[in-house]
Amino acid sequence: MATQRYSVTPYPIETLLTWVKSGEIAIPEIQRPFVWDATKVRNLLDSLYRGYPVGYLITWRNPTVRLKDGTLSAGKRILIDGQQRMTALMASLLGYEVLTKDYETVRIQIAFHPQEERFEVVNSAIRKDVAWLPDIAEIFAPHTSLFQLVDEYCTRNPDVSRDSIFKTIEKLRKILNNHVGVIELNDDLDIETVTEIFIRVNSAGVELSQADFAMSKIAVNEKYGGNLLRKAIDYFCHAAVTPEFLSQIERKDKEFAQSEFLPKMRWLKETNDDLYDPTYTDMLRVAFTSEFRRGRLQDLVALLSGRNFETRQFEDAIAEESFALLKQGVLNFMNETNFKRFVMILRSAGFVTNDLIGGRNAVNFAYILYLRGRAEGVAAADLERLVRRWYVMSTLRGRYIGNPETAFDLDMRQIEARGLINYTNIVIENELPESFWNGLLPQLMDTSSPQSPYFLAYQAAQVKLGDKGFLSRDITVLDLLMNRVDVHHVYPKKYLKSIGLPRSRYNQIANFVLAQSEINIAIGDKPPEQYFKELAEQCRGGKRKYGAITDEQELRANLRMHCIPEVMLDGPAPTYEAFLEARRKLMAQKIKTWFETL
Repeated sequence: MATQRYSVTPYPIETLLTWVKSGEIAIPEIQRPFVWDATKVRNLLDSLYRGYPVGYLITWRNPTVRLKDGTLSAGKRILIDGQQRMTALMASLLGYEVLTKDYETVRIQIAFHPQEERFEVVNSAIRKDVAWLPDIAEIFAPHTSLFQLVDEYCTRNPDVSRDSIFKTIEKLRKILNNHVGVIELNDDLDIETVTEIFIRVNSAGVELSQADFAMSKIAVNEKYGGNLLRKAIDYFCHAAVTPEFLSQIERKDKEFAQSEFLPKMRWLKETNDDLYDPTYTDMLRVAFTSEFRRGRLQDLVALLSGRNFETRQFEDAIAEESFALLKQGVLNFMNETNFKRFVMILRSAGFVTNDLIGGRNAVNFAYILYLRGRAEGVAAADLERLVRRWYVMSTLRGRYIGNPETAFDLDMRQIEARGLINYTNIVIENELPESFWNGLLPQLMDTSSPQSPYFLAYQAAQVKLGDKGFLSRDITVLDLLMNRVDVHHVYPKKYLKSIGLPRSRYNQIANFVLAQSEINIAIGDKPPEQYFKELAEQCRGGKRKYGAITDEQELRANLRMHCIPEVMLDGPAPTYEAFLEARRKLMAQKIKTWFETL
């Protein structure tokens, strides 16, 4: 018979709120954006008032840590399911401020109509209506006298029964006595088991990531500065997208503003580069893996708890060291020189816009390699080449798709064993042999997804190699991507639809070229035989219809830049499928040529 891995205990809401105020239960979301809208808060209160169930909370007590005197320290409860509900109660009943998705600090005020026993989100009309109590937090405030509150209400509303209003408000205050079931998971459960339990119990099926657990673990630690570290991660990621947020931090979070972290991220005020806007998951992965040389975030949670992987005990010294290492990783991540140079390396490979960046984990591991190389003193030119080539290899081969943590862990362990430069060179050589460029890559390019790594790499190749836009004499692919670009179908979409081809065939990436919109419009739906014939005439002194190229050699050079078989100009045009097959091979060779320049 299986052993039960949890206990279930009903607690009054008042007890839960007391735990939060005392720090017994940790709600990291208090310092992170509150994603519920105010109407959900209103509905929660209405359910409590009517005595309806509001679901279970799930807590997981931190693993205990053995202190220097040999005793065990009981950890705080981490609230892993129910954070939004608890935050809603704290905001509405206790008057706590919350952060919105835009990191604005707001009060969520819920009004109560004691005559109609109705809740509403406060607005200007409600504030003017004497029949409403505009902020129920006042009703629950310790200093509030229930008798005085009723007297004042009845003075404003002389026609109501004092007794009925008293009973109604007393009923409202009694929701603090309502019980909520708390499922407490055993403290010996590992992070993977806790994650699995969360996913199975949560009715919405929302996956709680390992990063969420790690962020919760960091946030509840005040002894080693985890609370400030967690803010540093959140704030940097938000400021990277919205630099003006830094001014808000300085005004509203004085403690953080005086910490060592804010000066390290002030440089974001002067940047508007969105090539790599990391999430907190990205930042955690990079900081953890680069410093701890491990790839699984569940290991981070264990290490921050003080886990000794050999003795399986929890030691305070390990927790202290782990927080120090993670802090260093976070500071390295947000360092202006590191971040800007890494982004510059990506850009130097041709990835000039965020739209060309595919899988985020490939970028994360490339940054990890950069930070490791910097720490090991690898020469700048060698490190740039290594990072560019590894990033391209990992995107073309889908190295971090599927189970990125396993791949991160394997690569880091191999780097430790074989050395950074030696290992990366061996992997790239094995992953991208000649047979990949000539055989596998053309097959992989049989896809209709414009977000496929192969089409993204092809566009980056065109940028790096200085290609002009399709049929453009002066406008480059870089110009198009940085301003406005049309993805033109060499065999026009309407033409292919007219001969019965489905979307998955006419939208093949081997049918795409990057063009100026006026050239794309001029070609329109003309079949390729027609507009290529007109292009040839344009170069023999005929009417100029498509772009400014009037020299045949220049036109042929442009077609080669775009991997268009020159038979298209010489005629007759091949069948669509034959064209795709020929162009995939040419595109694959272009990507190879580009890769060899990196």
